[in-house]
Amino acid sequence: MRAHAIRKAGFTLVELMVVLAIIALLVSIVAPHYVGRIARAEEAVLRENLTLMREALDKHYADAGRYPAALEDLVTKRYLRSIPSDPITQSSATWVVIAPADPQKGAVYDVRSGAKGTGADGKPYDQW
Repeated sequence: MRAHAIRKAGFTLVELMVVLAIIALLVSIVAPHYVGRIARAEEAVLRENLTLMREALDKHYADAGRYPAALEDLVTKRYLRSIPSDPITQSSATWVVIAPADPQKGAVYDVRSGAKGTGADGKPYDQW
C-alpha cells in the first residue's frame, strides 16, 4: 500500500512529455511575433532619433547661420539633452555624419545610422 501511494504522488514521464510539448507549441507560436515586434520597435525608435537630430540640426542652422562642427555641439548648446543611441547598434558613437556641400557652412549637415542591414521596408539603415 505504501509503494502505491508513493507512485501516485509524482508525475509519469508521459505526463511531463505532454506538458513540455504544449509549452513548446505555445512558445513556437509566440516567439516569431515577439522577435518581429522588437525589430519594428527598434526601427521606429531609429526613425524618431533621426528626426529628432535632424530637427536639432535645422534649429542650430536657423539660429547660428551654420551647421555645428560636431554632434556634441548640439548637446553643448542645448539643442539636445544628449546624443541618442542608435537602437540597432546600441551605441551613440555609430552615427554617420554627413557634411554640407559648402564646408564654410559647418561640418554636420545630416546624420545617418551606422547600422548594417536593411529595414522592413527593404531600404538599408544607412540610407534612412
